[in-house]
Amino acid sequence: MEIEIGRGKTARQAYGFDDIAIVPSRRTRDPRDVNIGWEFTFKGRDYTFELPVLASAMDGVVDPAFAITLGKLGGLAVLNLEGIQTRYADPAPHLDAIASFSREEATRRMQEIYAAEDVKPELVKQRVAEIKAGGVLAAASLTPQNVERFIGPALEGGLDILIIQGTVVSAEHVSSYDKPLDLNAFIASLDIPVIVGGCCSYQGALHLMRTGAVGVLVGVGPGHACTSRRVLGIGVPQCTAVADAAAARMRHLDETGVYCHVIADGGMRTGGDLAKAIACGADSVMIGSPLAAAAEAPGRGYHWGMATFHPDLPRGTRVFAGQKGTLEEILTGPAHENDGTLNLCGGLRTSMATCGYENLKAFQKAEVMVAPALQTEGKFLQQSQGVGMGR
Repeated sequence: MEIEIGRGKTARQAYGFDDIAIVPSRRTRDPRDVNIGWEFTFKGRDYTFELPVLASAMDGVVDPAFAITLGKLGGLAVLNLEGIQTRYADPAPHLDAIASFSREEATRRMQEIYAAEDVKPELVKQRVAEIKAGGVLAAASLTPQNVERFIGPALEGGLDILIIQGTVVSAEHVSSYDKPLDLNAFIASLDIPVIVGGCCSYQGALHLMRTGAVGVLVGVGPGHACTSRRVLGIGVPQCTAVADAAAARMRHLDETGVYCHVIADGGMRTGGDLAKAIACGADSVMIGSPLAAAAEAPGRGYHWGMATFHPDLPRGTRVFAGQKGTLEEILTGPAHENDGTLNLCGGLRTSMATCGYENLKAFQKAEVMVAPALQTEGKFLQQSQGVGMGR
């Protein structure tokens, strides 16, 4: 339904995670019978993950050691190949420095750290090889502007999955100054699967799916460290964005017979948020700040986005995620908090079981309801006392 903003301008109503609720069905299920695994196939090879979780390609979240730990837990970590890890042979002092900055100086000082050294091809190769040496799949992120420059060293290091990522990535970039990346031709030239994004609309998702990508990242500005929605005024609340992309996936499937995966990227904090993302149509999720709070994360409890250190127009901020527990506790428990921020995948599994769905594909069919009172109804004491859902 469209709403009139003013004469000559209408707009759709859009919904985020706090705006909707999942409706239980007529059936319940034993959580032990629920499969939360995610998988896709590329050129005859099966890529299977026990957890439908990708770690965001952010320097406060993923380094090679973190990627190995998450891979062994059943998820997939994405390393930022244009960040601290590939600019400095020893990133530790610079990560320590970023954690020590005051709030007022953080962005400016981070810009200085990132500008002081260029990305080094030899470190791109080395970091990917370090992940491979840990016995897990190596996934890494490059921007469209730099992917042709650094894909060679990444492949030499043994890269398994490439993510082409930016605030917004389109299949029809127009420039009067530079030759745009031909996504269709570039993706077709690779022998590894490619995930591309972000996007937040039906048409944007559909055009990215037509490039040959195995998955699209859905989310523009929802991340806890991202300020693009304020700086640029762009974005779509995640539940609507994911549902629109899921509709594009069905059209793409009808047109080509190829299933392109929808990955909800950002805006999730709890197991309930993961469940809502899947119920709205996502095949898996990419999260950053919840994992930045893991003891194994390299950010020393801090988290910042890929555009935080942009030299001209930073569109992110450094936020304090704290340290809530180990990566295993955050993803699969056990939880020692009652606010949903630990055992995220346990929350997803229990939500699916409570609603009677046996796997992620089935859960995408769950009924959802616009429910503005979901976060406040009956929660006065929690909110007044700052516990549970009042945090």
